[in-house]
Amino acid sequence: MILLMSTSDDFAGSYSDKSFWKKVKRFGSAAGKEVLSKALLLYYCYSDPATPKWIKGIIIGALGYFIAPLDAIPDAIPVVGFADDLGAMAAAAAFVAAHINKSHSEAAKKKLEQWFG
Repeated sequence: MILLMSTSDDFAGSYSDKSFWKKVKRFGSAAGKEVLSKALLLYYCYSDPATPKWIKGIIIGALGYFIAPLDAIPDAIPVVGFADDLGAMAAAAAFVAAHINKSHSEAAKKKLEQWFG
């Protein structure tokens, strides 16, 4: 939990909808389906007006880490560059799992199908 709170505080400033979609479009294929799946799941949960603000704070931290140009493992490193991003998003998704609903999952799945077939 301390790691999640630190991530939220440290990286929340990196997040915006515009920067999220820019990162996804630029690095989507390099990041891969698993990373994008977590990112989209969190994004749709965050975008839901019914999601509590404190949950959105955790999500913003994880998505901000994903977006941030500097992180523990640079995204430009092939294969492992997004491992830390995936870890942060997986931890956030597990922590907020009770607030991720079927509509969030379906929206993420639909977007992935559009991109990856």
